[in-house]
Amino acid sequence: MTTSTQANKNIIELATFYVGDALCGMDILKVQEINKLMEMTKVPQAPDYVIGILNLRGQIVTIIDLGKKLGLGSTDLGLDPRNIIVNAPSEHIGLLVKRISDVVMADPDKIESAPANMNGIQGGYFTGVYKTDNKLIGILDIQAVLKMSSENINRV
Repeated sequence: MTTSTQANKNIIELATFYVGDALCGMDILKVQEINKLMEMTKVPQAPDYVIGILNLRGQIVTIIDLGKKLGLGSTDLGLDPRNIIVNAPSEHIGLLVKRISDVVMADPDKIESAPANMNGIQGGYFTGVYKTDNKLIGILDIQAVLKMSSENINRV
């Protein structure tokens, strides 16, 4: 095995996206698909960040406004936002984001711990931050977002 092959073995691919003006990312392996916002059904008495459910090829997907969930305000539906459908253990969740950015190759050894408050977002939603030459990417802890979401949805 060559040195470059060993170095590439640990690289993770981050799917990056904007939530408000914050650049966030998550392991691309957690992403099932990315699609445009489709017609949704509102969920009565759901938390304000749950904007609805949709039928995606026979699967019911709960759509969460990630901006609202992270305390950054509502995602503007007029700016052609995207849904990131993530693989969750017992349900399908769509994260509504402002826009999709690039896939970034990240060295796990260079991921730093997340600050307690990152750009006005609670640090508990992040596993760390990754610095590129010109950007700071908050790595979303998808388990934390989904755990807190399903707890609140189940209370309704």
